[in-house]
Amino acid sequence: MPSILCLKQSKQPYTVKNYYIIDFDSTFTQVEALDELARISLENHPDQEEIYQEIERFTNLAMEGKISFRESLAGRVKLLQANRSHLDKLISQLKKKVSKSFSRNKEFFKENSETAWIVSGGFKEFITPVVSQYHIRKENIYANTFKFDEEGNIIGYDEENPLSDEGGKVKLLQQLEINGRIFGIGDGYSDFQLKESGLIEKFFAFTENIARQSVTDRADHITPSFDEFLYVNDLPRAISYPKNRILCLIVGEVPEIAAHILKRDGFSIRVKETLEEKYVKDVGMLLLGPNQKIADDVLARADKLKTIGFLGDAKGHISKAICNEKGIVVFDDKKNKKRNAEFIPRRMANFINNGDTDQSRNFPNLTLPNLTRAHRLLHIHKNVPGIMAQINNVYAENNINIFSQFLMTRGDIGYAVTDIDAEYDKKMLKQLKQIENTIKFRILYK
Repeated sequence: MPSILCLKQSKQPYTVKNYYIIDFDSTFTQVEALDELARISLENHPDQEEIYQEIERFTNLAMEGKISFRESLAGRVKLLQANRSHLDKLISQLKKKVSKSFSRNKEFFKENSETAWIVSGGFKEFITPVVSQYHIRKENIYANTFKFDEEGNIIGYDEENPLSDEGGKVKLLQQLEINGRIFGIGDGYSDFQLKESGLIEKFFAFTENIARQSVTDRADHITPSFDEFLYVNDLPRAISYPKNRILCLIVGEVPEIAAHILKRDGFSIRVKETLEEKYVKDVGMLLLGPNQKIADDVLARADKLKTIGFLGDAKGHISKAICNEKGIVVFDDKKNKKRNAEFIPRRMANFINNGDTDQSRNFPNLTLPNLTRAHRLLHIHKNVPGIMAQINNVYAENNINIFSQFLMTRGDIGYAVTDIDAEYDKKMLKQLKQIENTIKFRILYK
């Protein structure tokens, strides 16, 4: 059912304005709301599981385009046996199940409250209380409405609403006569119908919560998160770089818990028996089992590699010198093998997410405060005199407001971390990268 649409309407003859139309189920929220309502309303029903499975079947058939949306909607509503009190419980649950990438981009919706819309085959009775917390205006919410009897039981829905019918989103947008370009994002067949209708320019298949092959196969772009959608379209976002774009390669005998920890954090995971050549140029994180060794020539070609985790003692398995030359942070642990499967991947994630190098094998050990309302600039450089003066000269020349700054060195590595006000000229970043003896430079914000 879900769908986000970026829409442009003429303001002047040659200018356009962005609009964002967002559907609800399995995109804005992690779940299908009617399925969740069934779990609540049928809690004490003797045939609860059988009825729920039938409701879920109706949902999936419609999402895959195998039955009409109206047929699916009518079938589900008839089976619900729900009333207003059940809706109150549902709303409370849905507020806790907003998709993570939408939740962290709440500021985006605040800044675009006039142009962020909801267009959904769901129902206003539970959608409005949830999305209103994200500064989405009631007049910008388009969805179905329930019919109730005198006792507050749900007995049907408004069948005159175009969103209750097959191709309802297409019909609604045709009625609205929006003059501009529309980009859609969603997990269901009804979202792809917008692409087929010619109303949208690109269709983004949203897979943070569920991936339907019948939908992803037809998409212009697969977007595992709202962060990815914002990044691809160069729109303001809550995090500096979508973690789904960071490839984490797990090689050798590594317990499943390690992959689970990193996947849950949002990284793109590949599990392989050996380090295949095709992954070398793209790998951003590398987690190696205890008997693995990475050849020097392979390590030297891994230009995007930011951190390596080794389940055991990395000495003799990974070249510390090459890692230092390339600014790759190594985490290992030769003392406590039992904890490695969880300890090492968490250390790797903390470095990517926050810049922490605590208990690194080759970098200065630095634990940083959590980043809030600032951009964190990580400058890895050769430990030679004068680097910090050059970094601070760049900040001074650009009138940068510095919130905090950290510098530590270890051997031939220097690590400078500066938290600054988010308002700055992007040309400054190029100046920092061009400082002599710079090894690697990253920006973090979240």
